[in-house]
Amino acid sequence: MANEPESPQQAVHDKLVTPHQIPARSTWRTFLRAMIALDSTSHPESSRRVYLDLAAELERYAGARPDTPCAAVRWLRENVAGHPGTGHHADSTAGNQPWSGVNQIDLGSFNECVVIETVRLSGTITRGEIAHRTGLTQQSVSRIARSLLDRGILIEDAQRRATSGKPRTPVRLCGTAAHALGIHIDPEVLTAVVIDLDGAIVRTRTRPVTADIDPAEFVERVAALGRETLAEARGSVREDGFLGIGVAVPGPVDIASGTVLGPPLMSAWGDLPLLYLLQEHFPCLVLMEKDSTAAAAGERWIGRDRRARDFAYLYLGTGVGTGLYLNGDLYRGISANAGEFGQLCAIALGRVAEDGRPEILPECNPPVSVPELAVRGGMRPVPAAPGGTPGSTAAYLAVGEAAAAGDPAAAAAVREVARAVGRGALGMVDLLDIDLIVLGGPFFTEDVADFYLDEIARTVNAFPTARRLRRVAVEPSVLSAEAAAVGAASTIFHATFTPRLRGRESRARHLPAG
Repeated sequence: MANEPESPQQAVHDKLVTPHQIPARSTWRTFLRAMIALDSTSHPESSRRVYLDLAAELERYAGARPDTPCAAVRWLRENVAGHPGTGHHADSTAGNQPWSGVNQIDLGSFNECVVIETVRLSGTITRGEIAHRTGLTQQSVSRIARSLLDRGILIEDAQRRATSGKPRTPVRLCGTAAHALGIHIDPEVLTAVVIDLDGAIVRTRTRPVTADIDPAEFVERVAALGRETLAEARGSVREDGFLGIGVAVPGPVDIASGTVLGPPLMSAWGDLPLLYLLQEHFPCLVLMEKDSTAAAAGERWIGRDRRARDFAYLYLGTGVGTGLYLNGDLYRGISANAGEFGQLCAIALGRVAEDGRPEILPECNPPVSVPELAVRGGMRPVPAAPGGTPGSTAAYLAVGEAAAAGDPAAAAAVREVARAVGRGALGMVDLLDIDLIVLGGPFFTEDVADFYLDEIARTVNAFPTARRLRRVAVEPSVLSAEAAAVGAASTIFHATFTPRLRGRESRARHLPAG
């Protein structure tokens, strides 16, 4: 809008915006129709969000200034669709990037993915067992296995003795055949990991960050961390097996346009087209996911047969989010923002404002609420870290350590937050009819794990409507503290190797196209 200062994001993208001025005699509704016609042809990947944002903003503007001509309005639109960051263009820095070439893994068929998925879930398996589990013929399995062995995706294991006939030679995934980089963006720290096909961490690096950092510097810092981590891993992995980069960010996000919309505690980065800006730095595939969804992808990939069923991943980070794995694939929802947990939790607790809006619960922000509740209960305040606040990660970790040591105020604070999260989880269990909840994330630490596991398990098993028909398991994540970063890298494996059918076939077989 005119007369309003440009945001830091607009300053960052001076070269990527096009101003549109309303003609003096035009109404805002006419302007909106014209912008829809113009924008839908050049920005199809994010047109829905832009239409909704633009309509709401123009209506608000017209209502607040009824006597002001609409010509006072202008619109700045990022040129992300026409942006050269396709992930494969050459720029001035591309020559310095590790693994700038296209990976050599080319899966030619759905059945190849089926075989890889069967081997991955089993760990080690014979060709005959693959045929039995998949319904493929022995000849098809032998042909596919031979091709995957030749390309180094599978390797043969020690032979097994058979009751009759010749010994059978099982196969397993070759962990070093492929790898990916995962980057997790958090309000306090950036984390980058390189993992191999088995989920083993090859290299990891972290770098502190503050929420008030300039967006241009922020993007450069993320890219530099990724480059450094890849460079360190270069001697430990096959260069022709590098598949791409996954980026995990707090929600909500516009996945279609690669834009971080309104991340908690990171207002300076709101509406930042992060994906497209990162693609300028990396000449390879770059994918973006919500951090909780990425964590669910990593849990599924690394958990193998232990996670070969529907589950919800409760991600305890700066806010509590949910990653959903349903019907054989990640469930992202229509806008890729499925799993927003805070409002569900507020409704379950009856915490609704006078206007009907569910409250933003402090309990759904553990690093802030746990220290505050502990101090309110009588625990001595935890000094803030240099440059930090009492609600920082350091304060949360200190309260968790005190709770594990038996401090009653600290333990009560953790349990109160766990009870609130458990009530939200109860609604989720009843809604989805699932029997597995996985807990993880940076604030699901060893000190507080039992408090969360016990309280949530009690709630989701004592109160559900269908409690006589199922027992809900509540388990800790198989991922490390770098759950979101590992999960982000796993989304690359998930996109490459997970079998899925497209279009009508996917719905008929209950395999979402993802």
